[in-house]
Amino acid sequence: MEYSEQHQGSERAVLVSVSVQMLEDLDEEEFRLLAKSAGAEILEHIHAQRIKPDPKYFIGSGKVEEIAEQVKALEADLVIFDHALTPSQERNLERVIQCRVIDRTRLILDIFAQRARTHEGKLQVELAQLNHLSSRLVGGGINLDSQKGGIGLRGPGETQLETDRRLLRLRIGQLKDKLEKVRQTRIQGRAARQKAAIPTVSLVGYTNAGKSTLFNILANSDVYAADQLFATLDPTLRRLNWDGIGALVLADTVGFVRNLAHALVESFKATLEETLEATLLLHVIDSSSPDMLEQIEAVEKVLKEIGTDVPILRVYNKIDQSGEEAKIIYAQPHMPERVYVSAHSGLGLDLLRQAVQECLMGQIQKFDVVLKPAYGKLRTQLYALNVIQSENFDDAGNLHLTVMMAPHKLEQLIKQAHLPIDEILGIKAEQFKRPLEEFEIKPNIG
Repeated sequence: MEYSEQHQGSERAVLVSVSVQMLEDLDEEEFRLLAKSAGAEILEHIHAQRIKPDPKYFIGSGKVEEIAEQVKALEADLVIFDHALTPSQERNLERVIQCRVIDRTRLILDIFAQRARTHEGKLQVELAQLNHLSSRLVGGGINLDSQKGGIGLRGPGETQLETDRRLLRLRIGQLKDKLEKVRQTRIQGRAARQKAAIPTVSLVGYTNAGKSTLFNILANSDVYAADQLFATLDPTLRRLNWDGIGALVLADTVGFVRNLAHALVESFKATLEETLEATLLLHVIDSSSPDMLEQIEAVEKVLKEIGTDVPILRVYNKIDQSGEEAKIIYAQPHMPERVYVSAHSGLGLDLLRQAVQECLMGQIQKFDVVLKPAYGKLRTQLYALNVIQSENFDDAGNLHLTVMMAPHKLEQLIKQAHLPIDEILGIKAEQFKRPLEEFEIKPNIG
C-alpha cells in the first residue's frame, strides 16, 4: 500500500528528530514551528540517536517499530522526519509504519506552497516540488510498469512510469522557461534602476527574525508579518525617498532556515537574485534567539552558496526582548558594521537610517551652504532629501543653510546644477575630493 496521495487541512502528525553524529544537529523547537506552520497537529515528538544514518530506514529497525506502534495508538495521519530522506527510505518507512512519511524538505515545500501568492512564487514552488518528486516517482498506488492499452496504444510502447517521467521533465522545462522570463524582467528592472543611480537595499535573514515587520516600518507598507516561520515567501519591492540619499528601492526576501536543501535554493534563485544585485544587504538578526549564532551562520552559508558579494550591514532586531541598547557599532570610522534596533517598539530606527545612509553615501558631515537667490533649485533638491538642519538669510539676500549629508552626494548635486563649489561651500573643488579631516576650511560639525 502506498501513502503518496495529497492531504488537505490539518493533519495529526508524529515528529521524529534524529541526532546523528556525522550530520548537523537541528533545532527541535524550530522543527516543531515548521510542522505547526504547515498546519500539523503534533501528537508526539519521538527522539532517536545514530552514529550514522541507516541506509534502509535512516533510523534503526527497533525505533521504526516504536514509531509504528505510536502511530497506530494515536491514530496519526503523518510522520515527519527532521532530516532529508532518500526515496527508498521514505518507501521503506511507509511500508512498516503504515502511514504517510515525509522529510524536512517536503515539509518546507508544503509551507512554501501555502504561502506563495504571486505568479512567480507559485512557479518557484511548483518547480521545487516537481524537482523533489522526480527522484521519488516510483508508483503512487497504481502499477506504473504496465503498458498503456487502448486502440492505437497497444504494443511495445513506453511504460506508464516512463510517460510520467517524460511529462514531469516537460513540465519542469516549461517552469524553468517561465522563471527565466521572470528573471529577465527583473534584470531589466534592475538595469533601469542602476542607470538612474537608484540604490537597492535588500533585507535578508533567518525566518521569523522580523524582516517583514522592519520592512513595513521603513517602507510604510503593509506586507504580511506574523510570528511564524516563512510568514512571507514572495519578494516585495518598494520605492521610497530616504533622508540624505533620495530615491532607493527596498526589497524584502524569503527567510532562510538551517539545512535548506540545495534544490530549494536553486528553485528560488529568481527571488534570491534581489540579494545578488543589491547595493546593500541588511542582515536582520533575532538578537533574542538562543540560537542567534547558528542562525547567522545559516544565512551566511546560503548567501555564499548563491554567490553574493554585496556589502552587509547586520541589523540586530528585537532588542526590546534581548535587553540590548540601541546603538551603532563601526568596523572603522564612518563604516557601520552592525546596528541594534527593535522594529516592534521603534527603538534605534533613527540609528538604522543613519547607518544605511553612511553605508550607501559614506561619511556624514554638517556643511554650511551659501546659496544666492538664483540657486533656488539646489535648495529644493536639498529639502527633498530632508538634509537641511537650519536656514536663514543674510543682509545681501543670500540663503545660509546648515545641511547634514555625505560629501559625495553634496558634490554630485552641486555639479549637476553646474554651480561653483568654492562659492557655495567656501571650499576649493580639489580640496573637496580629499577626506574632510584634510579640508583647509573644515565643515561645521557642531
